[in-house]
Amino acid sequence: MLNRYSILAVLVLFLGLITSTAGSDRKSVSVTVYNQNLGVIKDIRTFEIQKGLSTLSLAEVAEYIDPTSVHINFEGSVLEQNYRYDLVNMNKILNKYIDKTISLFNKEGDMLEGKLLSAFGSQIVLQKNDGGLTMIPDINDYRLTVGTLPEGLITKPTLVWTIESEKNGEQDVEVTYQTGGMNWHAEYVALLNEDDSGLDLNSWVSIDNNSGTTFKDAKLKLIAGDVNLVSDQRGVYINGLKREAAYTAQADEQFAEQEFFEYHIYTLQRPATLSNNETKQISLFEAGNVKAEKKFYYKSANYYGGTNKGKVSVILEFRNGKAEGLGVPMPKGKVRVYKSDGESIEFIGEDLIDHTPLKEDVKLKIGEAFDLVVEEKQTENNKISNRVYEKAWEITFKNRKKEDVVVNVDKHLGLGWTVLNSSFNFEKTDAQNISFKIPVKADDETILKFKIRFVY
Repeated sequence: MLNRYSILAVLVLFLGLITSTAGSDRKSVSVTVYNQNLGVIKDIRTFEIQKGLSTLSLAEVAEYIDPTSVHINFEGSVLEQNYRYDLVNMNKILNKYIDKTISLFNKEGDMLEGKLLSAFGSQIVLQKNDGGLTMIPDINDYRLTVGTLPEGLITKPTLVWTIESEKNGEQDVEVTYQTGGMNWHAEYVALLNEDDSGLDLNSWVSIDNNSGTTFKDAKLKLIAGDVNLVSDQRGVYINGLKREAAYTAQADEQFAEQEFFEYHIYTLQRPATLSNNETKQISLFEAGNVKAEKKFYYKSANYYGGTNKGKVSVILEFRNGKAEGLGVPMPKGKVRVYKSDGESIEFIGEDLIDHTPLKEDVKLKIGEAFDLVVEEKQTENNKISNRVYEKAWEITFKNRKKEDVVVNVDKHLGLGWTVLNSSFNFEKTDAQNISFKIPVKADDETILKFKIRFVY
């Protein structure tokens, strides 16, 4: 006795016996975007489904869908799923028309007709009715026509299921899948006040949709966090895609933020259309009068012999806390910092931040100080025994500014060390590093001297 799968195989051979339910109306779509080139789509559409065996086709899915991630939910069962992505283009049509008749028209409207023998790039070979060959090295000056769209080519990526239903009538079918080509990232714009003690901070999110389709009036969610993903074995690459930018300049609280598993989720409080090949920017939050502090840092290198000049980094620090005027989870992204020169707002530097939870510090390297000069040299390198060495350094800090500064100095020493002497107090930050705070008065110099014993 034939089971239902044997019956299905027979029916597939006779496509006329299968009822196709290709038409559908989208009821809703939800898009969740991760900052790791990943989107999760939940698409609900209404289909007219026939009782028994039929095919169900869902067009306008993402071009970079992962077919293995598809989940479909309806009143029935799925027997087979296919993802059809052989999209129409001229080369594919010509290849399907090998050994068939095509027509070419030149700029004057003259027609050339014949059997297509070869199509390679812009070159084709035709066989005329008399058996002769016409070779065209460049078809760009011709208009080509063929009879019909070849079988197997489609205009949009399409999911096709063979299904079995127990009843006739309309059903809402929910399809969930993952797709590449979607990403989001945060950008921050900070305006530093006159005395560098505070800043105004605006945050934007940029959502990139290069998935190959448009999601109209979607419920949009963004996941902030580092989700573990397994490398795609299919090796899908997305290159050369044109992007357009769409800006949404409303600064009220558009996203509702909440903790989700070990991540944070941001839900847009209104529908949004994510057009294909578009970057959409939406305001995330604004914070004013955030307490900040400008600091100077110098990282001492292990110079051997001679005198070397170094750079002092300018670091802007603030705490992500409510008491400091902020206190919101900050997704990773780029922070651009500006300041007024009294006449206009000027750009002074930028840095990247990682995901920053509440009550954590943010440190931005803005640039390097123009008026602070460092000269560092090693003054001693003595071998005491086969395993013991004593080394000394001297670092001169020159302040050509009009105000006093404090330079924070970090020195990496490795393992097995002891400070024998130092002209300034130091702090052992961990097993391999020490730090100093060196005050330097305006238009003056300060010299840091220290000696270290190493046991190897």
